Amino acid sequence: MGWLPIFVMAAAVLLTLYLWAGFRSAGLQLLGAALLVGIAGYAWRGSPDLEGKPTPPKAEQRQPDSVFALERNRILDRFGSDAQILDAADAMHRNGLDAYGIALVRGALAKRPNSAALWIGMGNAMALYAGGFVTPAAELAFRRAAALAPDSPAPAYFWGLAYAQSGQFEQARVVWSRLLGQTPADAPWRRDIEQKLAILEAVERR
Repeated sequence: MGWLPIFVMAAAVLLTLYLWAGFRSAGLQLLGAALLVGIAGYAWRGSPDLEGKPTPPKAEQRQPDSVFALERNRILDRFGSDAQILDAADAMHRNGLDAYGIALVRGALAKRPNSAALWIGMGNAMALYAGGFVTPAAELAFRRAAALAPDSPAPAYFWGLAYAQSGQFEQARVVWSRLLGQTPADAPWRRDIEQKLAILEAVERR
């Protein structure tokens, strides 16, 4: 910043008070002494000789893909407008922009409020934004997805997955056990659910 602007500003303050506020010799001397004390304090604690430079914005931390991003194409559609929104939300997460991911999915839901896939994506995005914890808002999103697609395994599958990731193992077990009871014996995802429940049982026994 340099010293010259500091002294110019101090002189401007004194001149303004003299011309417009009616300060005279005694008052100006007292104010001048106070300004000098302030300048001395800045010289001691500050860095007036350094060039002014704005503080750069905090860089967002890149993150790996979520488990939802890695597994969703196994059950949900890989193509279409909903899949594109979920892809974009996954990209937001990788760049540490989870709040933007929520906003993106919310904007899509405003146009397609009956999309179970988007409600699943909203539940996942909210859980990621909360540091992986399934909040009541995330639960509500998963419940909405389940109500819109009662015959699809996707809402319960990813709801349980979000619980398991957050360490809420009992809730994950309840959701997946209910899903397993509704899953046909020849369903391609049945074996995966059984394996996940076995892993949860092993973890809970430790």
